[in-house]
Amino acid sequence: METKSDGGSSSEMSLLLLTFRNRSTVLKTVHYALGTLMACVVLVCMVELIKHEGAPSTQRSIQHRKVLSLSESVLLRSVKKSDGIYDVFISVKTSAKFHEERLAVILKTWFTLDPTNIFFFTDAEDPSIRSIVGAQLIPTSCSSDHSRQALSCKMQAEFNYFLNTNSRWFCHFDDDQYVNIPGLRRKLAEFPPHLPWYLGKPSIQRPLEILDKENPVDQKKIRFWFGTGGAGFCLSRPLAERMVNLAGAEQFINTAEKMRLPDDVTMGYIVEMLAEVPLTKLDEFHSHLEPLRLVRELEKQISFSYSSYGDEDGKEERNIVEVQGFQEMMDPTRFLSIHCKLFPSTSWCSAIP
Repeated sequence: METKSDGGSSSEMSLLLLTFRNRSTVLKTVHYALGTLMACVVLVCMVELIKHEGAPSTQRSIQHRKVLSLSESVLLRSVKKSDGIYDVFISVKTSAKFHEERLAVILKTWFTLDPTNIFFFTDAEDPSIRSIVGAQLIPTSCSSDHSRQALSCKMQAEFNYFLNTNSRWFCHFDDDQYVNIPGLRRKLAEFPPHLPWYLGKPSIQRPLEILDKENPVDQKKIRFWFGTGGAGFCLSRPLAERMVNLAGAEQFINTAEKMRLPDDVTMGYIVEMLAEVPLTKLDEFHSHLEPLRLVRELEKQISFSYSSYGDEDGKEERNIVEVQGFQEMMDPTRFLSIHCKLFPSTSWCSAIP
């Protein structure tokens, strides 16, 4: 039997060592290159953020339907959440003209209950609001008016933003609402998050009946429920993922325009008629479209609102929750008093007469 000499073994060992060293050198080079690339990406993102903050609003504007800019997408990736206290994504639709009037009371009250998960979708930058909520102020390219197109544009931005998080629930509210965050979380805990859920409260007594614009020739009518945006509504992650091709990207805006429906009605149409998930009605949601003076047991409720209107004599009548607390002149929405009723240990609640 032929045997290898010691010299042959030594040569092979030298070759193996040389190969190993070459491989180590290559790996080190690759790691260095990757590290350099990552540093460049971070640097570019920081430059884009600085440019975004310093540029005039006219330069920051983008096309009507491109609802998230590059810098906003960078911010979005930084706030992706997983589980626990981050499982509910709460969006508030607002407008720059209401920042001072409406957001101030929200920031003082229910925003403090969950400051990492509440996002404000608006139509202009606001340094004063930005200084409080940081990256959770999302200026869109949507119009500042109250048109169907503007409202649908913001709803599109909210839905797209949620899809890029890992939150289990998407809950939408308006800027004229108070939200009992613990009450919302307790209610959501009753619904298995791995199933498709559409939670909300209709503002009408029977399903909406409209002409099916998908088949105008047949003059066919369709009927569906929708959760009014004025009371708030929630979608579970499985439902939202089922809706990606129906409402993601620009599809929500397109459907709203085609059907000529408001944003909350469009959501109901997409969910019930296209995604085939029925609305689960929650009586704990309240909008300005109902007599709020009848709302009782505030700790069991989820959302509240307010409104005012003129009576036959031209006097202003207010539709508000009846709760003891601050004088109406100081607290016209009653949100401060509601907050103190639910959370009496809040420091400024001691100022109640």
